[in-house]
Amino acid sequence: MNLAQLFLQGDALARAVTLLLLAMSVTSWVVILWKTWLLRRANADVVRCIAAFWQAGSVADAVQKIRAFDRESLILPLVLSTHLEANQTLASKGDRAQQLTRVLRNALHAALARLQHGQVLLATIGATAPFVGLLGTVWGIYHALIGIASVGQVTIDKISGPVGESLIMTAAGLLVAIPAVLAYNVLGRAVARLEAELEGFARDLRELGSSGALAR
Repeated sequence: MNLAQLFLQGDALARAVTLLLLAMSVTSWVVILWKTWLLRRANADVVRCIAAFWQAGSVADAVQKIRAFDRESLILPLVLSTHLEANQTLASKGDRAQQLTRVLRNALHAALARLQHGQVLLATIGATAPFVGLLGTVWGIYHALIGIASVGQVTIDKISGPVGESLIMTAAGLLVAIPAVLAYNVLGRAVARLEAELEGFARDLRELGSSGALAR
């Protein structure tokens, strides 16, 4: 018996658990494929944008070049944030280094939030899917034992079938959780590498901006 047959023959809770596991599996694979594509594109964009920035003759020239490469808006907001507006607000108080630290930190946090989007969902699915499958297993064994008790005679063949069918739920939970956990770890390392690149570039921008080299 497979999961589809369990869904058709099970009660409301068994069907709910099956549908939940299916939804979790589909969601995790959509996130995995989307984030794999996103991070590959972002990694290529960050490399090209940083190279274009350092090869540009001015900030305005760098902005024009970066616009063509920065499809995920990771580098351009950092560069644009270094253009500080002179006004009478508290944001303009303090020396230039302090202002640059604040605006670059805000732009960096926004970029990192886009890169980390979906990681929490993968972690949640990886952590909860085995327990959802275990719930289906416990519920199935409970009904199997009730059925066996009603017959009044316990034999191996009467136990092995229902219990084996219930354990399919545990296997299904693991099949949902394992790809999510693996993807969380692999994609997390890719995100960490991009974070390091962006943080290093932000520090370089702060040093240039503090010295006045980014003045337009």
